[in-house]
Amino acid sequence: MEHHHHHHDETGEHAHSHHHHHHHVEKITSLNGIFIFSIVLNLLFVIIEAAIGLLEGSLSLLSDAGHNLSDVFSLVLVLVAFQLAKVHANSRFTYGYKKSTVLISLLNAIILLVAVGAIVIESIHKFYEPTDVNGEAISWTAGVGIVINGLTALLLMRGQKNDLNVRGAFLHMAADTLVSVGVVISGIVISMTGWTIVDPIVSLIIAFVILVSTWNLLSGSLRLSLDGLPENVSLEKVRNVLSNHEHVREVHHLHIWAISTTDNALTAHIVIDSLDAMESVKDELKHRLEQLNIGHSTLEFETAESHCHDHDCH
Repeated sequence: MEHHHHHHDETGEHAHSHHHHHHHVEKITSLNGIFIFSIVLNLLFVIIEAAIGLLEGSLSLLSDAGHNLSDVFSLVLVLVAFQLAKVHANSRFTYGYKKSTVLISLLNAIILLVAVGAIVIESIHKFYEPTDVNGEAISWTAGVGIVINGLTALLLMRGQKNDLNVRGAFLHMAADTLVSVGVVISGIVISMTGWTIVDPIVSLIIAFVILVSTWNLLSGSLRLSLDGLPENVSLEKVRNVLSNHEHVREVHHLHIWAISTTDNALTAHIVIDSLDAMESVKDELKHRLEQLNIGHSTLEFETAESHCHDHDCH
């Protein structure tokens, strides 16, 4: 079927890649807008929360404000990653700074882990020395936090499937929403019953939830740092797509890695039955690879004779 359509595929492919690029640029600008909006919103909240914390003398509000500030920092990092990804290649960095997006998502995962550590340490302290808390003031402020962080998380939710960095930002915001929910619950329970022990218990549960959700971000960004296979690419499918062409005899030296959190690259040696078919095979294979989320493919073609000459097979 593929082959049958090949005649009018030429214009189709060109249009496809052009459209794809345009769509990508549009997506980034809307994401940019979302990030800038979120940063401003969260900064305002941090200032208000810190002020109320100082007035009420509430340590938990101040530490929550600190936590929110670290989240604003991670949002700013992602915004920086988007800008770095756009930097054009130069003689020193032939890919531009695309890989920085991977390093930033790794850094974001580490920041989340540090936050979890801080919450755990704080909770253990509270078990030994429970603090008396003004349940109401805290519940109100944290309630605002739920709205703001929840809104940000919702805005980021759609983008997080395609990009580790957006997922990182989404996790920070979702984690924050959880922390605020926890604070509200413990605020209410403490107001009603006076059990201050609820506070550290809720904190530990939240820390555990954040830890579990960070694991994917951490392992994903580590894998990309080590040039591992990106999550949205299936090696088996790629192998099949390359091998299942009528002119292709064999595929070897197949490498797939991530250039950035959104761009993937591939190199492969492909043995074909006749060099005359090379151009059409190349166009078709590259087109098929694009549909498997690989935008940058470098294919080296050889005939069975030259391949055997190199590897002396008999």
